[in-house]
Amino acid sequence: MSNAAAKKPRPKYLSLSALLFEIRLPVTAWTSGLHRISGALLVLPFVAWLLYLLDTALASEQGYRQVQAYLGGPIAKLGLIIFVWAFAHHFFAGIRFLLLDLNKGIEIHRARASAYVTIVLGVLTALVFAWRIW
Repeated sequence: MSNAAAKKPRPKYLSLSALLFEIRLPVTAWTSGLHRISGALLVLPFVAWLLYLLDTALASEQGYRQVQAYLGGPIAKLGLIIFVWAFAHHFFAGIRFLLLDLNKGIEIHRARASAYVTIVLGVLTALVFAWRIW
């Protein structure tokens, strides 16, 4: 018995590098994962950042000017672009998942097509916003 147990291959534990480079996930899984990541980004860092900026801007005229100057910087613009991507992707993926819950587009080819459309719309929205603010 111990001889058979010794010949078993050891289990391979998944790491981030394995998920990104070794395992080929379908586009529907990427859409679902990005939906979760975008939701987490919207809640954790961006809500606090945007509420702080709003509070500072509404406190006084000088605070408004400080926020305006801060948002003119490249790091703040990059943060805004990531925020817009997260919001757009979460919005479009949410609509996609609501339609899937209503049994619309659950066939594999339509599900893949809607996943591609979701990713492309999120990226295009972020690119249009980036073009407008830069």
